[in-house]
Amino acid sequence: MLKTINQKISIVLILLAIGYLIMSYRLPSYPYTPVDADVVPKGLGWLLIILSIFLFFSKNTETKEQRARRNIPKKEFAVLGAVFLFIFLYIWLLEIVGFVIMTGVFIFFCSWFLGYKKYKTNIIVSVLFPFFMYVTFSYFLKISLPQGILPF
Repeated sequence: MLKTINQKISIVLILLAIGYLIMSYRLPSYPYTPVDADVVPKGLGWLLIILSIFLFFSKNTETKEQRARRNIPKKEFAVLGAVFLFIFLYIWLLEIVGFVIMTGVFIFFCSWFLGYKKYKTNIIVSVLFPFFMYVTFSYFLKISLPQGILPF
């Protein structure tokens, strides 16, 4: 039944999406909001199911070249592990340090680690992007983000 790698991956994605949707439908609803907090998670879950169904029925057959590209060198696993460690530290320190500082530090060091060498551009993006997102969420959307050690 499951002949191609796309079919195998699509089954895993459908199961993941079903679990995600079950958790999304458990989110509490709020009576005085026009768009509730569960709209985006539910939409993303259903979109993942639809795209996984398309992937299951896609006619793309795997060539030997594609099969060879799927083999990941051990060095790349170390890079993936380090990026997962960066993400874990970001999540762990987000409430303590705050959104603006932690996001800036995460963007800078993750970009640097992955080989981006233009330090001026990296610093500008690492400072402006989290600040822009904080202002957008806090003042325009009225959604509070973790302020951490900053006074605003």
